Amino acid sequence: MADPLHILRVPEDDEDEGTDSQSTHTSLTSITSSVLHGVIGEGQRTYATYGKEEYGFPMDDRELDRMDLCHAMYYALLEKRRFLSPISKNPQRILDIGCGTGIWAVDMADEYPSAQVVGVDIAPTQPDWVPPNCSFELDDIEQPWTWKEGTADFIFGRDLVLSVRDFPRLIDQCYNHLKPGGWLELQCMAGLLRCDDGTMPKDSAYFRMGEYVHLACNRFGTPVDDPQRLKGWMQDRGFEAVVEEMHKLPLSPWPADKRLKLVGMWEQHQLLHNIDGMIMRLFHKALGWSEQEITVFGAMFRKDLRNLSMHAYSPFYIVYGRKPP
Repeated sequence: MADPLHILRVPEDDEDEGTDSQSTHTSLTSITSSVLHGVIGEGQRTYATYGKEEYGFPMDDRELDRMDLCHAMYYALLEKRRFLSPISKNPQRILDIGCGTGIWAVDMADEYPSAQVVGVDIAPTQPDWVPPNCSFELDDIEQPWTWKEGTADFIFGRDLVLSVRDFPRLIDQCYNHLKPGGWLELQCMAGLLRCDDGTMPKDSAYFRMGEYVHLACNRFGTPVDDPQRLKGWMQDRGFEAVVEEMHKLPLSPWPADKRLKLVGMWEQHQLLHNIDGMIMRLFHKALGWSEQEITVFGAMFRKDLRNLSMHAYSPFYIVYGRKPP
């Protein structure tokens, strides 16, 4: 189990003034109000303060609603599957790293009552009412883990974009904490906007969004094409039976296939309502854009997003492998 000091508590004097900025960089400190509630940042959105490095997305209610919508969208994209790894029918310990709202962990706890499911994130945005075999912890997954090594049957991480600076190191930690024969699965959108039929002009906001995101993520320290390298990194670190799947996630309901049309409708909806927040910190920090410039470009992108004659999609990678038994 986790180190008992990993259980965090709110101090009686819950003021942030004068707090050492390094105090939120370790899981062994008390929770300050900024950690609990976040801080107002770019675009007047609320951002997490816990963790060694900045996370690019907000942590407010709008962002949490977006994440829950994406949870349903990925379920449809993967044809009603939460994960692809061939785990055992009775796992004992499942870790959800970067768990967000905790919705995946809760679903897994319901589906696998034999398992203790633990979700961890830098933002305390998970529900209070959860199955008895589900719990959540506040921590930075890129810092040394405090759990006992060799105890997890399954480690899962999804949409770790704009958060992980060193995937090889993270994969090493996953390997060490898995039981022999345990599985690691990483699901991640590569924010590389693509089009197979030439309907996305190079002078469109669609195309330029892909170019800007690629450049900004490199400068932010979280390359958007990292998901393409996950398979090689897992193999290099000793995982066997590594499988990579790439699914095309349409950005709008342009596909003829009914399932993909539904997926595209959800993706279009969440982008129309959230694109400014998704790029606000990233473009401001990495590209030096003003809030007004980001807002104007977001409006241009939304215009293209409504044009169903542009058949754009993003690659969604699922990579899973087994620690040798």
